[in-house]
Formats: sequence, C-alpha cells, structure tokens
Amino acid sequence: MAIQTATTGQLANAQRIAIEQARYTAEHSAPCVNLVEHMRLEQGEKSVVVPNVGQMTASSLTDGVDLVASEDIGMTTTTLTTSEVGLKVILTDKLVRQQNEDMFRVVGRQMGDAVARKKDTDVISLFSAFNGGTTLGVSGASLTLQNLGACIAFAKANKFPSPVSVVHHPNAIFRTVLNTTLIPSLTNPLPHGFSEDLLRDFYKFVLNQVAVFEDGNITSGVAAVGAIFSMSAAGW
Repeated sequence: MAIQTATTGQLANAQRIAIEQARYTAEHSAPCVNLVEHMRLEQGEKSVVVPNVGQMTASSLTDGVDLVASEDIGMTTTTLTTSEVGLKVILTDKLVRQQNEDMFRVVGRQMGDAVARKKDTDVISLFSAFNGGTTLGVSGASLTLQNLGACIAFAKANKFPSPVSVVHHPNAIFRTVLNTTLIPSLTNPLPHGFSEDLLRDFYKFVLNQVAVFEDGNITSGVAAVGAIFSMSAAGW
C-alpha cells in the first residue's frame, strides 16, 4: 500500500526541467600541426627514415682537361618514431537515454578538440629545439616589427627552406601590428605552400614572404615563446 506524503514542493516537483543544447568550452586557435610537414605511415609501419642530402659544388671546365674532382651526396638520415595518444570516456546507458541530445556527438566533439590541442601543444614543445636550441632574441622582449624583421632576415640568411612561417601568441602579434602600417591579411593573401582551408582563420599577415600566424595555446606573458621555422623543420 502506497503512502502519500504531502510536501511544500509539490508544484515544483510536478514541473518539467528544460535542458538546453550543450555549450562547449572555447578552444584556442591551433595552427601549428598544419604548419609542419605531414608524413603517412603504411599499415604495420612504426617509424620513418628521412634522408637529408648536402650541397654539391660545380667546377669550371677546361677544354681537353679531365674533371678529376668528384662530389659527395653527403646524405644523413633522421629516424622519426610515432607515438599514440588517446582518451577514455565512459557513457552509461542511463546518461545516454536521459539526455535530450546525442551524447556520442557531444563526446566526439570534446575528444576531437582534445586531440587537436594535444597535437598543437606537441609542436609548440619543439620550438626550443629549433635552430639547434639557439634562441633568437631575449626573454621578455616584444615582437616589434623591427624584431620580427630581424628574425626573418636570420631565417633567409641561414637558408631556411620555403615555406617559412612565424607563430606566436595573439598578444605578441598585436604588439607587432601596433603603430605599424602592415597590409591587412584580407588584401595580402596567404603565401603559396600553405593550406588556406586549414590556416586562413589563424593567418594574420605576411612580411618579406614569411606568413605570420597566431596560436593561443602558446604560453602568454613574458614567458611566451614563439618560433620562426620551415615547414620541413618538423613532421607529423
């Protein structure tokens, strides 16, 4: 036999609670994974060997005189080994049934955002190893147009392979364009060698044939470290 107990919240208990569509935590721009070279492994492969060859020198010829000197290919190799990342999510039957939207879609987007952030921060963690570990500039310096131009000049003088890009925190990029007359990216399209579909939302401008991008996953403040690098400097 059921016993009815009166409560002061009877009317409130009889009302339905509306649950709106889920909102997602905003993610920072994450362009770095699309600014480095992409490599594909075939089924069963776990690593890839990347060869690098040196320069040859052409010599002047003298008619009737044999060319004695020979050139060396100068090949060196770098072995790249893959690593795996993943996420574990548990959805109960009760949660899946009671939610008013597809929880698999919600979780799928969250997982996709997490993997994208992981890839981006993994590339950012390589910045300190670029240029043989030698930094350009000093800690706490602003990325003024003059300093940016000096970094680009260094890259060109040291023959960074094209395409070359600059990546920094949005606050640092703001300092670059402050009080300058840089041509907006709208009238200065993304240079050749980059995927416009993947990078146009993060592209800011081009200076001396070098594209500049912003990345919010870079640590902000005086500890912020950006980079100038060739697409072939790293692989993914």
